[in-house]
Formats: sequence, structure tokens, C-alpha cells
Amino acid sequence: MPKMKTKKGAAKRFKVLGNGAIKRSQAMKRHILTKKRPDRKRRLRGMVELHPSDVPLVRRMLPYA
Repeated sequence: MPKMKTKKGAAKRFKVLGNGAIKRSQAMKRHILTKKRPDRKRRLRGMVELHPSDVPLVRRMLPYA
């Protein structure tokens, strides 16, 4: 049986941690930053853990992660 392919778009967007958790970057931080408050931009800076309902979908896209 051939190897499964990784969805490369998902591989660039998600990071699988050592404990099995999946992290993603925050949305709304790419453009139109002048009208957003500085504290809002600061909150959007880091990565957050993926919602539990989305984990099976991402696991299917990243078979070897």
C-alpha cells in the first residue's frame, strides 16, 4: 500500500506538540491593523490550542504528525 500524503496547507498552518496537542495561529492579524486596538493586537499575537471538535479533522490531514 502506498504511503499517505500530508496535506501541505495544513502542515504549514498547524503545529503538533509533544503531548499530542495541536496549536494554530490566531486569525485577524494580517491586515487592516490601524483600526484595531493595541491590546487586541497583542492578544492575537500568540498561538492557541485547537478546539477539540477540530482535532480529528486536522489529524486526518496530518497522518504522520
